[in-house]
Amino acid sequence: MLRDVQQRNIARDKYLSQCRETNIVKPCYVNNGAFYLGESMQENAVYFGKNSFYNVVRSLGGKWADSKDRPIVCLMKLSENDDICWAIPVGNWNHRDENGKNRIEKYLKYNENDIRSCYYHLGRVDVVTSIFFVSDIVPITDKYIEREYLGVYSKKIYIIKNKELLSELQRKVKRILAWENSNPNSFRQHITDIKNFLNQELQATQEAAVTNICEDI
Repeated sequence: MLRDVQQRNIARDKYLSQCRETNIVKPCYVNNGAFYLGESMQENAVYFGKNSFYNVVRSLGGKWADSKDRPIVCLMKLSENDDICWAIPVGNWNHRDENGKNRIEKYLKYNENDIRSCYYHLGRVDVVTSIFFVSDIVPITDKYIEREYLGVYSKKIYIIKNKELLSELQRKVKRILAWENSNPNSFRQHITDIKNFLNQELQATQEAAVTNICEDI
């Protein structure tokens, strides 16, 4: 028993050492689902999530009826686990009809003390005037990223650099997450359940990697 524990500790140290040497802390799945090391989401960058992620949301009891190929902004990493990023779904403001625009503007006009004032935000993603669906925020890992959102002119991954926009998004996200911490799964996507699922999945992946190293010792 003691020898098994010692072997697992050695394997875990070896695994973490390999991660540090390659500047990664976990295995990563991107684009076509192939296994890569070293690829990870950048904060403030825009991506598209995989359908498999939204299936996970629904399997956990959350609602995700959106069938569109919707971009997500990976705004910031979790404070307790930087393998997970908080991602805000984004939509095109000009694709909304007048009723849709009026509804969103109504929320934007709520007093700042009202949590509903944090549900949406308007800003630009590249050349597009966009709606940030802040209250639909989800935690996500690299495994569930389909591809990068490319800038219209740069043809490179688009990263939001507007400091005022980022500051407001972060403020609203923190309000939403504080509310969620006090009222777990109060938003339709079930934020807490998704976060717990991803943490468990990452832990299982790391333990599997450690076990593989153990078998090679």
